[in-house]
Parts: sequence; C-alpha cells; structure tokens
Amino acid sequence: MNIAVYLGSLNGTDQTIQENTAKLGRWIGKEKHTLVYGGGQSGLMGIVADSCLEENGKVIGVIPHFLASREITHESLTELHYVDTMAQRKTMMIEYADAFVSMPGGVGTLEEISEIMSKLRLNQTDAPCIFYNYNHFYDSMKSLLETMLEYQFIDEVFMDKVSFCSSVEEIEKILTDYANKLCNK
Repeated sequence: MNIAVYLGSLNGTDQTIQENTAKLGRWIGKEKHTLVYGGGQSGLMGIVADSCLEENGKVIGVIPHFLASREITHESLTELHYVDTMAQRKTMMIEYADAFVSMPGGVGTLEEISEIMSKLRLNQTDAPCIFYNYNHFYDSMKSLLETMLEYQFIDEVFMDKVSFCSSVEEIEKILTDYANKLCNK
C-alpha cells in the first residue's frame, strides 16, 4: 500500500514528534508499504524518509523545482519526481497514495490534508484520512470539524472517515486494517 505522509519541512520543537515520525517511517518500511511524501531532506520530511529507507522501504518523493534548494531535495529515494507547482505536487501525491496521514506541520501540511478531507466529503476517495494528534496538536482541527457538523455543513458519515490518533500504534492499526481490506477486494 502507498501511504502519503504530510508533515513539516522543519523539525519543530518537540523531540517526541520527531521520534514518532521516525517510528512511522520505520513501520512503513518494515511492513513493505511505500512512503509517498514531499521529497525534502530537511525537518520531519527527512526523518520519515530516512527511517523508511533504513528498513529497505520504498520512498516516492514529489518536490516542486522552486522548493528543491530550500527543502534540500532528498537524493536517495526510490523515486523522485520534480514538478512545477504545489498544486501538481499535491495531485501527484494523491494519485500515488492509497491512504493519507497528517503528522504535525505548518500551513502546507494543513493545505495538503484539507484537500484529502474535501475529496472524502465529495466521495472522490474512501481512503483513510488520519491526523496524528500527539499531545493534542490537532485538537483545534477536530473541534472545527465538530463545529461544522453542529452547523450541518458536514455530516456524521464524513466525520467517521476522519481519524484523530494519539499514538503511532493507532495509525498503524487503521492502515493495517485498510491494507487488509484492499487485499480482500
């Protein structure tokens, strides 16, 4: 299964987030899944890619030309695709991926996972959409979605498609269950 992981190109200040990003990357590699991510070598992006590669995992990176020097392109990937725009990056990552995980990150991470939520709402995908909600990082996103539900801009069917996980193990379980579902189709 190809798993898109959206996350920061910076490390952030919480060492546990960095450690758990590495843990997720190692799990993807060990389980013979493929990591799909933004192609950078810096920050959490580099951590998840390096960790997956350490386990002989496959890693597909997608990076716009204009970010290649800023995010320092990871040159040791299984596949590396250069695109011209952020929109092309998002589209290519979505086309490659079967499931989507949002680790902590900034506004770019938020933009990417928001597109997945939109696709879920429009029934253009039924793929897992998972937020790693370590230390309540995404509580405000969950609260916003609950407010949208209260005002009936979204429904319970949509809410059931979005997961907020406080541990990497919870993420792994959702992804394993979905991979098994794909195998049984």
